Amino acid sequence: MDFTNTLIVWYLKNLRDLPWRQTQNPYRIWLSEIMLQQTRVAQATPYYYRFLEAFPTVQDMAAADEETLLKLWQGLGYYSRARNLHFTAKQVVTEFKGEFPKTYNELLQLKGVGEYTAAAIASIAYHEPVAVVDGNVYRVLARFFGIETDIASSGAKKEFAELANTLLDRKRPAEFNQALMEFGAVHCTPKNPKCDCCVLQSACVAFRDKKTSVLPLKLKKTKVTNRYFHYLVFEDIEGKVLLEKRTEKGIWHNLYQFPLIESQGILSFEDFLTPFNDHYGKQSISTIQRINHNPILHKLSHQNLHIFFYKIQLQTIESKGIPADELNNFPVPIVIHNFITQINK
Repeated sequence: MDFTNTLIVWYLKNLRDLPWRQTQNPYRIWLSEIMLQQTRVAQATPYYYRFLEAFPTVQDMAAADEETLLKLWQGLGYYSRARNLHFTAKQVVTEFKGEFPKTYNELLQLKGVGEYTAAAIASIAYHEPVAVVDGNVYRVLARFFGIETDIASSGAKKEFAELANTLLDRKRPAEFNQALMEFGAVHCTPKNPKCDCCVLQSACVAFRDKKTSVLPLKLKKTKVTNRYFHYLVFEDIEGKVLLEKRTEKGIWHNLYQFPLIESQGILSFEDFLTPFNDHYGKQSISTIQRINHNPILHKLSHQNLHIFFYKIQLQTIESKGIPADELNNFPVPIVIHNFITQINK
């Protein structure tokens, strides 16, 4: 079977009509590729349009302030991608005179652009014959060729990249790369792949050996950490509340949040009062109320956050307080955005 040609023919018949496939503009392709990292197409698409409306060119994005960009990104998750977008836009403007690098190796110099993203931009925008390797590619190639290398192992990326580059149609690198990604995204899916109507079925080792549920092989499981957040909604006598910027490295860097106490586990309301009084006991407080009695579970890729919100009524006026109807002007984590939406109803 001619794997490459079969895949491209399938793609040309079945490709989804996605906005970033209607352009060879490297800025737009770069934007879409960054958004699609760890994010489904359906979720990323409205953000793609929103960003292009706000920032039609890389110069527009470079000139924006970070808070504006983070606010537009709100709800898409993995906020380091948004900060890298901003940094890279400024890098393109200052170091590359406003034009995206035109080769794979040069693209790798951009912050937040790894081997996969560089290969996607280089092949789609500039027709450079370099293959992409992402989760979809691992899955399709591992199943079709029966590769039992642990994809989390140190040598896996090199092995799969070398194979993908031998299969690459050097005259049609954009079509091949997009075909391979599309096939993994909509046909050779992680669960319930469409094997019964698959154009590659007759030569697929995983189908023949009944290993589609086993391949690709990933032995190392992601360790998930549980964290316990107690958000404090301080409200003064004028109805204004306090926000603070999350400056420490890690999740939600440079987003805004309510003052936070983090604990080692779930606390009863009485147990919560001990660290609260240690931090805030000297303030003029009339009432403290736990708003949600059961924790809100917010799942991230490597962390499960167990979140409580508390309303603390102050007897004073806070000079840094923010009117409740202005809270939505700030970039915040989606779990806080949802909370603000509820209190503003």
